[in-house]
Formats: sequence, C-alpha cells, structure tokens
Amino acid sequence: MLQTLVVGLGRAGRGLHLPALARAGSLAGRRPVFAPRPVLCFDPLGRPDPPPPGTRPVASLRAAAEAAEPANTVVHLCTPPGVRIRLLEELARLGFRRVLIEKPLAADEPELEAVVALRRRFDMHLVVVAQWLTSALTHRLRAAVREGRLHGLSPHGDGPPIPPPELGALRSVSVVQRKPRFVRSLTSRSHPTVFDVELPHSVGVALDLAGGARVESASWSDMALGNVEIPRLGQAGLVLRHDSGARTEIFSDLTAPTRERRITLEFERGTLVGHYPCSEDDDTSQLRASTEDGSLRLVFHDDALSDFVLNAYEHFAGLRRPPVGDAFGLQVSAVRLLSAAKAMCADQTAPRAGAPAGGEERIRHADPA
Repeated sequence: MLQTLVVGLGRAGRGLHLPALARAGSLAGRRPVFAPRPVLCFDPLGRPDPPPPGTRPVASLRAAAEAAEPANTVVHLCTPPGVRIRLLEELARLGFRRVLIEKPLAADEPELEAVVALRRRFDMHLVVVAQWLTSALTHRLRAAVREGRLHGLSPHGDGPPIPPPELGALRSVSVVQRKPRFVRSLTSRSHPTVFDVELPHSVGVALDLAGGARVESASWSDMALGNVEIPRLGQAGLVLRHDSGARTEIFSDLTAPTRERRITLEFERGTLVGHYPCSEDDDTSQLRASTEDGSLRLVFHDDALSDFVLNAYEHFAGLRRPPVGDAFGLQVSAVRLLSAAKAMCADQTAPRAGAPAGGEERIRHADPA
C-alpha cells in the first residue's frame, strides 16, 4: 500500500486534494492502495492554519522522507508553477519518484524543459492532475468522437433499447469556462495569467478529442474590481486549429457573476453539449445530444477528481494502466500551446515606442470613473 505526502496547503492541497483523497479511499473497496496512516503534509509557505484532520504535518521534505519510505510514497505537489522546480528536484534527491503534479504542469517553456529534464534524469513517474481527461463526461465525448455515434443510452422503464444517434465526424469544439475569481486574484499571484487557471483543463480535453493543434489566435484582458486592476486575470480567448481539420474555440471569464463549464462538440450530423461539475458541491455532469432523430438529455455522477486520484494510485501500485494514455505528453503539448498563446498576447499588448514602461507585474489602481 502507498503512503501519501501532500506538498502545499493552499486551495489545491487543502481544498481539493485532501478531500478527494478521502473520497478515493472510500472507493477503493477490496483493492486498498492507501496506507492506513495519517497523510503527511508539508507547506513550503509555512501557513499558520491548523493542520487538516487526518494529517500529520512535517517541517521539511527531509523530515517527510524520514517519516515515510519515499519509494512507497505518492507525492501530491500542489504548489503553483514558479516554485515547483526546486521542490521537485529536492523530492527526487530524497528518493521520491511517484508524483502527482497539480495543473498546469509548467507556466512557460523554460520551466517545462526543467520539469522534463528532472523527470528523465531521476526516472520519475510524473502524473499531471488532469481530471477533465478522466471525467465521465469526457469518456462519453471521446467515445462519440472515436465511433461517430453516441453510445450508453438506456431506455426509460421497459421501453425498447435506444439506438445510438449517428453523429459523423467531429468538426469543431467550443468550451466556455466562467467563474468569479476576484478574491483569490487579489490575494494570490499563484496563477500569473488567466491562461493558467481554467484553460489547462480545456486545452487538454481539446487535444485529446481532436488531436494535435497550433494556436490560431489568442487574447486576454485585465480584471477590474472598483478602482483596482489586476493584469491578465480577466478574460481569455483561444482558437486552435487541429491537424485533423477541426477547430477549437475556448473562452474563459474569471470576472463572470456565475459558474459554468460547458463544452460543445459539432459533428457532421449532430451536436453534443456537455456541462462539467462547477464545484465540489455537486458531482454531476450533464450531456444533451441533438441530431436529426431528435434530442435527449443525460445526467450522471461525475466525481472526476476522486476517480482520477484512485486510478493514479492503482496505476502507481501496478494494478491498472495509466489513467489516460500518454497524459504527460498531452500536458506537455498543452503547456506549449498555452505558452504560445501568452507570447501572442504579450506581443499584442507590448508598450509602443515612447510609451511608459513598468507596472505590468503589480496590481494597478485605476483612476475612479
């Protein structure tokens, strides 16, 4: 059985990974992979908050290596990009090899190359936490793209079987991600741009469904709250042109008044519209299919993060194949596309000759209207 070390007790570590670990443990059933002992936790920022229930805090990564056997421990690296390389190298030198890395894998190309080099140098097994790829909704969409029809439909009551609607080839993907993120953007710069928050999920799914791609266009905007402006953390637009001929459009809005995670797939003979869960408060997804034969709506359980964690641990324990094929390679591609999008946006917003420089790396206070 595998022990657990969570590195980083911010929103990802404390609010997402630890609860998902607890739920995943209850799903393991007769094939337990989680060691029955407290989860070790190390917070590099030394937050004063009391340790979460069921955890044992340690003062350093070296102390963690002394409290657990690194070769039989899964590390959840929940720190943001930018401080990740130093921690990943220290973990490797201490003997830790199995690491779940919170998305995004890296913030830019240099950091990505450093992660890939560490992985190769120390023969580390790195898995990016990309639960959209193992979501029950994505599984249905993936099968629909692969087979050109929507399977898994059950009749109501004793009615006759429902034939799978014919969809044909995939033509386009559209993703809309909305959520208000004002407080976290004001209090933390762990995600430097809007491209680092939600888009790592949707870009990964787009690549999984439609194949390799290049950036066709990209845009970002600042977040405004009263007389305060936060650079590059407002809205983002991204258009990808896939090698398959399909096109993906992604829109993300961190200033929206409501939450939504919607994906639309346009096929030759039909449309699928899916809604991913928007928060940990509800673990259901929805899918609506519209074809020449009519329309239907499905609602189903989709606790993707817990399922992803359990699948990853079972893979680490040698009980199953990787959660999603070459997920690491997919995330490397996603980082490169997002880096290209950021560079494109930076070129578009670069100050003109003679314009005042500076101010981009800090929160700006705008003149009141």
